Amino acid sequence: MSDRFSPLEAVWSRRKLLGAAATLPVAMAASGRLLAAEPVASVSADAEEAELQALYEAALKDGGKLVVYAGGDTPQQQDATKLAFAKRFPGVDIQITVDYSKIHDVRIDHLIDTQGPVPDVVQLQTLQNFPRWKKQGHLLDFKPVSFPGIHSQFRDEDGAWLAIGVLAFSLMFDASLAAEAPRSPQELAHPKWKGKIASSYPQDDDATLFLYTQCVRTYGWDWLNALAQQQVQFARGTHSVREAIAAKHALIGTGGSGSLTATDAPVRWAVAEGHPFMAWGQRAAILKQAKHANAAKLYMAWQVSRQRQVTYYNGWSVRTDVQPAGGLKPIWEYANAHVTAFPEFMQDRALVEHWRQTFALYFGDVQGPPSPGVLGLRPGL
Repeated sequence: MSDRFSPLEAVWSRRKLLGAAATLPVAMAASGRLLAAEPVASVSADAEEAELQALYEAALKDGGKLVVYAGGDTPQQQDATKLAFAKRFPGVDIQITVDYSKIHDVRIDHLIDTQGPVPDVVQLQTLQNFPRWKKQGHLLDFKPVSFPGIHSQFRDEDGAWLAIGVLAFSLMFDASLAAEAPRSPQELAHPKWKGKIASSYPQDDDATLFLYTQCVRTYGWDWLNALAQQQVQFARGTHSVREAIAAKHALIGTGGSGSLTATDAPVRWAVAEGHPFMAWGQRAAILKQAKHANAAKLYMAWQVSRQRQVTYYNGWSVRTDVQPAGGLKPIWEYANAHVTAFPEFMQDRALVEHWRQTFALYFGDVQGPPSPGVLGLRPGL
């Protein structure tokens, strides 16, 4: 492997574990690159409500339909979003089809190429597609009134796409472990956890892949070699990690999302000071060929509204004027979240493929059917 891909010198420090304690510390040691600070752009709640109401009325006049393709792991993963939208905007029939982002993006390209019907909104983990689709002229520019309040990392300058929420992957463990819980991802390689670890496949999911690359860069190849001897329970879908721990099939795991504010949950999600985790803004956009543009704009404006962002499950927001819950700092203030590095990683598909095949050498090929099912060419259309 070239110097460009060489891991950093391993660094080990047993520091306080965020998410494992009864109270949640605010400070976190920095590693990596921080986003530049931005002034808080306050947006009027009245202006947001007026925009939502106008778009709602326009969506009803257009027939009250909305089709969303969302990246995810299970068919039911967006049910809560669907119910919340339907309750807030009765009469707008919203369909959300969940599939792996890496399948949805190819599906969308095919629908565009064949000039078939397309979803109105796409929201995906495959961040690299949005600049490409913009350059190809496939995206409809839209700037909701809350646009100035969205951190610049999480929006296209022309409004071609917006990040509608912050997702983060890290370590998790059974709360019953208490003080015995692992202190950082480095401990995944400790022999005492052999046969007790669950993970999504790094060679299947790009976010998990990136998280594993950061661990290799931090802890070195010896860490990865040791982990490969741990009989890790790999499964398709990032939801599988939490499910395995909740069912007592594993005690610890990595490659899944969670919240640092859920300090009483039976499965704890954790971030260690000075150790790698990852976060990104899940991007969404309206396709120019969308049949229901007003409903799509309504959905986008609602997703980034203050009303919606303050309820985001992990406490973080894409907005500069929304204070994170539970004493957290804004996600862009955690350098070890690598918020800027993940989009850059996703753009370099040769690098992604290089790492994917490297982990296949250590862990073997992906096994099992896709967790969302096999949905075909144009589900929901």
